[in-house]
Formats: sequence, structure tokens, C-alpha cells
Amino acid sequence: MDAKAEQLRGEQQRIDALYARLDELKQDAATRLDRVRRAGPSGSPQNRSERDSFATHHADRLALFEAVEDRLCFGRLDYTEEAGGETRYIGRIGLATPDQTQLLTDWRAPAAEPFYQATAAHPLGVTRRRHIQTRRRAVIGLEDELFDLDHVSKAAAQTLSGEGALLAAIAAERTGHMHDIVSTIQAEQDRVIRSDLARPLVVEGGPGTGKTAVALHRAAYLLYTYRGRLASAGVLLVGPSRLFLRYIDQVLPSLGENGVVTTTLGDILPGFRATAIDAPAAARAKGRRVWQQILRRAVRQRQRLPRTNQEVRVQGHVLTLRRRDLQAAEAQARATRKPYNAARVVFVRRVIEQLTDQLAQAVKAEQHHIERATLAEDVRTARDVRVALNLCWMPLTPTKLLEDLFAKPLLLRAAAPELSEAERRAVARPAGAPWTVSDVPLIDEAAELLGHDDEAGRRERARRHRIRDRERDYAGAVLENQGAGYAQWMLTADQLADRWIGTGPHLSAAERAAQDRTWTYGHIVVDEAQELSEMDWRMLLRRCPTRSFTIVGDPGQTHSAAGARDWAEAFDTLFGAGRWQRERLTVNYRTPASIMALAEASARAAGVPILPTTSARDVPEAALEVSGPDPVALAVAQVVDLLRRGSHAAGPAASDASPTARYGGRLAVIAPAADGAALRAGLERAGIARVGTAETVLDESVSVLTPAEAKGLEFDDVVVVRPEILGAGPAGPRDLYVAETRATQHLRLIGAADQAD
Repeated sequence: MDAKAEQLRGEQQRIDALYARLDELKQDAATRLDRVRRAGPSGSPQNRSERDSFATHHADRLALFEAVEDRLCFGRLDYTEEAGGETRYIGRIGLATPDQTQLLTDWRAPAAEPFYQATAAHPLGVTRRRHIQTRRRAVIGLEDELFDLDHVSKAAAQTLSGEGALLAAIAAERTGHMHDIVSTIQAEQDRVIRSDLARPLVVEGGPGTGKTAVALHRAAYLLYTYRGRLASAGVLLVGPSRLFLRYIDQVLPSLGENGVVTTTLGDILPGFRATAIDAPAAARAKGRRVWQQILRRAVRQRQRLPRTNQEVRVQGHVLTLRRRDLQAAEAQARATRKPYNAARVVFVRRVIEQLTDQLAQAVKAEQHHIERATLAEDVRTARDVRVALNLCWMPLTPTKLLEDLFAKPLLLRAAAPELSEAERRAVARPAGAPWTVSDVPLIDEAAELLGHDDEAGRRERARRHRIRDRERDYAGAVLENQGAGYAQWMLTADQLADRWIGTGPHLSAAERAAQDRTWTYGHIVVDEAQELSEMDWRMLLRRCPTRSFTIVGDPGQTHSAAGARDWAEAFDTLFGAGRWQRERLTVNYRTPASIMALAEASARAAGVPILPTTSARDVPEAALEVSGPDPVALAVAQVVDLLRRGSHAAGPAASDASPTARYGGRLAVIAPAADGAALRAGLERAGIARVGTAETVLDESVSVLTPAEAKGLEFDDVVVVRPEILGAGPAGPRDLYVAETRATQHLRLIGAADQAD
């Protein structure tokens, strides 16, 4: 006992030293940030921009140090004499003394690889690997693994102890947020995390194999290893829902990264948000790749020239819009191969030139002497001309194009011969209907074809002119105040303003990327990738021309009618056969073996192509099937029982009036949507006052969800209600498989009595 206590004291001293260094760095960043902020917003625009940049830098460093406060150091490597005999501590970030003596090695550094890769068969020069368990700044436990007893002292060998860092993490109660696995990454996962960027990487694995955690850790690893390549372009993480992004939002900061842009498909367009979900038939139709031809055709059809010449009136003169002139202008515009709205500018300019020639001739005949620019402005602003040009080639936005296409059957039929009549009926909807997530890639495709609306472009140019006027006034005041000092440089107010225009507040690459639809990223991570349609992938490929992707998912859990059922079919088309690599995770760290056996058996019986996994552990009485005439009442009783089981594990039993009083974990009731209200009412009568929904599931101990809402999340205990209904329909077997594999401790299946064997 004395020897073990001595080990704990020794590690505590080391941890104290690391936190002391962290505190020094925090204080330095806080002092520098305070100094910049106290300087205030005065000075030239360039000075203000530099000040904003420094403030952002110091604020980011301070946020990083705060984010890694918990479990700063989690590991230690002891090397043999032949390997140098050093002791190396592994943590969330690297720390060094002011003279650059290394105190803590970043887990992503090559020097940290043996912590995850060393085995007894291949020790990589390591004689002992130690997992250091901490709570905040206190060391609470040690877990040692010996690889070479010949290099370990007898005293050290006799003091080995611990329950196993991995098993402890697996059995820990779940909270409302995902935690990183940086201290317990296994060799299989580490190999995937450290894969290079040579080809798109597809990481597949059954439920509970850590696909999401691996994807997040890989994002952090890539930013650390390829920072010069990725820092300026950024990394994009695409998740299945806003709830999912909230669930994982603490992982990357705890790994030392704050610069990843996170989004859902519904939020990927700046300033646009889609939340509605299409019916399966509409989602399937909208997900087809043929929409790139449909939309191109729809754009082309919005250019309609009159069949005959037309007369327009400008300043009392009658001018002729000749069809042959319009055709020539249209051909010239299309020859530029610019997007629709940009090509429209060319078309309009050519037609205005032709009409200005006619107006000049008419004015000349009256012996007036007017500058041509004035005549051109008269033509451009004439109501008849504007109406005629808009009828030929109307300025168009992506949403207007799609709205008209969906609301007008004749337009859709003309533009979409590739769709069946049933598919056209599925996508049809009235103008003003809410946009759906499946519409987003179509809007993005339309935006590529249309380009910027020239009206919007004029508004933006006007805004920039106003900014320039303000900066020129400021520059003039500076020159006036400085007098000869600036005059000797022969600077004008315009020249000085040019140096300042566009400096503005400093934005990080991630912030700039999130505001720019055309931004291209250095790398994209896609979670739940099996749910993406062909058009979704086309939208993402546009944002990463280098094809640098980390793609994680499981086709056996596909819910979307437009999603992938087979990786090869999806990615051979996207990337080319042999141009992407696949890795499979095989160990299930979430689901007890008995629960997994039940879930896999039902999935196989329904023909779901699952990816087999090996559970890392089992739990007594983990899976139980119950049936009765009132499944809702049975489900409520099982919830109360599971809450009290969890309470006993945490301490004295909770009172009957408050089943959740001492329950420290998370419990989900997964049921058909039709049973939701009855289940919530029953749980409230049982004393569970706060029952979570899809919006509040991360904040409540007990929630009632559908399988789609529970996807991507995990809970200590799960009660599945009416599995016979959840498993019905085209996506039913996959939804049931998802529902049955969310639990880390206990699963209860509650069926109707007539479904009992």
C-alpha cells in the first residue's frame, strides 16, 4: 500500500508541475488579451485590424488552455535503456518550459504513437505504459501495462493495479455530451486516426465501434499534422443534425482544436436554414444525380426571346428591339460560359448598346448634342426597356428557380424528362412551402448555374462605395492633421484609403469559410455518411475539389430513402474505383454482448446487411424482452425499475416519489411517434416530472424519442416500445437495429401481447 501511495504522490507532483505551467500560459494569454482590449478601438483602420487580429489570437489561446483543463495529462511511457531510458508524459496538448524543455507531449505528435500502438509482441522500446486517471487536477488512479518485466524493478512490478482504463471508460455513466477517447484510443482506432491524406478514407463499423469519436480525433490529428496545408483552408465537419452537433461540441475543443467548421446539410448554405424533412418518395427523387441536368435545362428555359421585333419608348423616341439583335446578344452572352446572372449582364449590355445607337441616331436627326453615356443611361433606366429585357432574361435567384419548378407542373415536366410522373408528383408543392433538407443541394446546384444576382451585385458595390467614401474622408483628415509629414510621401486621400479598404476586423479561416458559399476546404469529415444522397455528395465535392475526405458510417443503419446501401456503388462513382480506401472498426465499445446478439439476430432475420462486431464486455441481465396488453404501461414500469437499478449503483435507493433523484445516467424510451404523448403522460404520473424530447434530450435524464431522433446518440439504458411497429416498413428493420443498439448497460423490448411467442 505504501508503495502504491508513493506512486500516486509522485504522479501528483508531476501533474501539479504541468498545471503550474498551464497556469503561467493562461496568465500570459489573459494579460496580453487585456492589454490589447484596453488599448481601445481608436487609430487607423489598419491599426484596428491588427488589434482585432491580436485579440483573436490571444482569446483563442486562452480558450484552448481552458478547454484542456480537465484531464490535461493522461498517460506516461517508460522506455528501456536501449531506447534511451526516458520517461515521456502524454497529454491533450504539448507543454514546454520557457527554455523549450519538453514537459508534456501532444497525443497527436509522432512521439506519442507508442502510447497507442505498443503491444507485448511489439513494445516499440516501451517497457511500461501508464494510464493516469485524474479528476480535474487530482490524480485518482493509475493503470500500468508492462511489456518487458526484465526492465521493470521488482518494487514496481509488485505495485501494478487498476481496473483497466478502457473498461472504466466504457462502464462510465453517459452525460448529455460526447467525451473524447484520447486517453483510451485503441490500436485499431489509432491506425485509422493517423491515416494520411492520400485518398478519401471511408471508415465503416457497426454500432458502438467509435466511428464518430475516431472521425473527430482524426480531424484534430490532421489539423495538428498538416497545419500548414489545412489551417488556411480549414476543415469542415458535416453532422446529421443540430442535436448531434450539440452532442459532440465539447470533443474538438478538449483535443486542442477550435478551428473546425461544423454544420448540417440543412445549414451548409450561409444565411439559409432548412429544417423540414421530405417524405421518402420526394427525398429519393430529389437525391438523384439527374438534377444537375434538370436544373441546367431549367435555367436555359428561363431565357425566352420574342418571336418578332418589339418597339420600346425612350425619352419620347420609339426604338426597335430587333429579334436578330437579341439573338446575337444572347449568343455572345452564352459564349462567355459565365453563370446565368453574370451572362445576363453581357446580354443586357449588348442590347443597351444597340438601342443606344438607335437613340443616338434619333437625337442626331434632331441636331441635339448629348454625350453617349447620358443616352445609354436613358436607355438603361427606361421602363419599356427594363420590362422587355427582363422578359427575355430575368434576374434569377436559386430559390426562385426551384420554387417555380416545384409549383408549376408544366415547367417541371419540360425541365425534368428524366423523372417519372410519380417522381414529379412527389416533388411538386405550392409556392411558399417550407424548404426541406433535400432541397439544399438543389439550391446549391442552382446557385452554381446562376451565379450572383446582378441586382444583389449592384447593392454590394454600392455598399463598398459607401465604405470607401467614409475611409477617404478619414484619410483626408489624417493627411490634414499630419501636414508635411505625409505630404512628402506625395500621398492623396484616395491612395491612403486604398491601403485601408478591406482590412476590417480579423476573421479566422473557419469564420470566413462559414460565411462563404464558394469556400473550398482542405478536408471534410462526414458523419452518418450512409444518409447522404447523390446530390448531397455533389454539393460536398464542390467544397473540396482535392477529394480529401474522412467518411464514417454504417450502411446497415441507413434511414434515408436517398441514402447509400453499398459503399462501393456510391464511392466508385464519386471518386473512381480504386481511388478511395476503406477501414473497418470491429470492436464494439458501447453495446454489451447480449444486447448486440439480440440486435444482430433481428437485423439478419429482416435481411439487413450488418457489419459484425465483437463487444468488449457484457452486463448481467443486459437484455430483456417483455410483452403485455398495454405496452405503454409496461414501458413506464420498466423505466422506473431501470432508474432505481441505476440509483442503487450510485448509492442509497431513491424515494418512490422521485425515481430520477439519484440516477446519474441517461435513459431513452424509443417508440413510434404515435405513442409519444401517452408515454410522456405515463412517465409524469410515475413521478418523472421532466421528460426530454428531441430538442431537450441532452439536458434530461429520461427522454422519449423516435429511432431517427436517437440516431448517433447513446444512453445508459434504453426501453424500446412496440418493436413490431418500429421494425415495419421499408426502413423499419434498420430503424429497429438503431434503436436496439443505443444502450451501454440495459435494453428492454416491450411488445404487445399478441406479438408474444
